[in-house]
Amino acid sequence: MKAGVIVFPGSNCDRDMAVAFEKAGADVQMIWHKDSSLPSGLDVLGVPGGFSFGDYLRCGAIAAQSPICRAVVDFAGKGGHILGVCNGFQVLTETGLLPGALMRNSNLKFICKNVELTVATDDSAFTSGYERGAQITVPVAHHDGNYVIDQDGLSRLRDEDRIAFTYASNPNGSVADIAGVLSENRRVLGMMPHPERRVEAAHGGEDGAAMFRGLIDALVPA
Repeated sequence: MKAGVIVFPGSNCDRDMAVAFEKAGADVQMIWHKDSSLPSGLDVLGVPGGFSFGDYLRCGAIAAQSPICRAVVDFAGKGGHILGVCNGFQVLTETGLLPGALMRNSNLKFICKNVELTVATDDSAFTSGYERGAQITVPVAHHDGNYVIDQDGLSRLRDEDRIAFTYASNPNGSVADIAGVLSENRRVLGMMPHPERRVEAAHGGEDGAAMFRGLIDALVPA
């Protein structure tokens, strides 16, 4: 099992994501944003959190124009699995791989704390390690995590069971308490909370570990 993790200037959760993949049993390769192609044989790609390009212009907007993101879009088009967390979620919306947008938190403040999430679907490789309706605790750390989408888009997400996680207590104003969404083929997940920061008991809990184990388990047989 091979996983890749993109690194942009300003990424600060790339190592955390690599460690989470490694603990789940994957061989991990770090990929610089100026590369124009992905390593061969990748099974899953991680787009990590942080402040790519200092969040200038708009969170994730400059990173989405990096050479590597053309390869990321191609990888998704060929059915590759991609996990985007926090800034990575913002990048994936900017590339058009996921619907909606991430706006400034409704309280206009940076939020950094543990939050309770509800697993809204178990029908994806990313959420197969959880039971639908399960409650998990995962940290958030963002200033622009307010997920917005128009009513037609929200209806489509609901009808197609593409809302992956919701907040038990909404910290940022996201529509319908949405914390993470899936692509149409269910192989791309974007979420604002950080599961890679909850894979070791020493860090306060292991609720995020099931995502990485479930993902690896789901992809190995394929």
